[in-house]
Amino acid sequence: MSRRCELTGKGPMSGNNVSHAKNRTRRRFLPNLQDVTLQSDVLGRSFKFKVSSAALRTVDHRGGLDAFMAKAKDAELSAEALKVKKQILNAAA
Repeated sequence: MSRRCELTGKGPMSGNNVSHAKNRTRRRFLPNLQDVTLQSDVLGRSFKFKVSSAALRTVDHRGGLDAFMAKAKDAELSAEALKVKKQILNAAA
């Protein structure tokens, strides 16, 4: 199970812990992932995703899951989210 957002592709970053004496040790910055259920108005059903909190704000800002998927790039979406995007675009057409 990877720590990657299914809608934006945001994943872990690496950096340093820096002590008071300036000793540096490697660390990982993990994204703030949440298990959420998002409702599609076009399909009339809900989908479960593992989404970062920043992506959740973006979904709300764009007006819901359907509007987000319409503008989302295919390279950023997970395989499951890509299937949902195609279902939404087919139902809307």
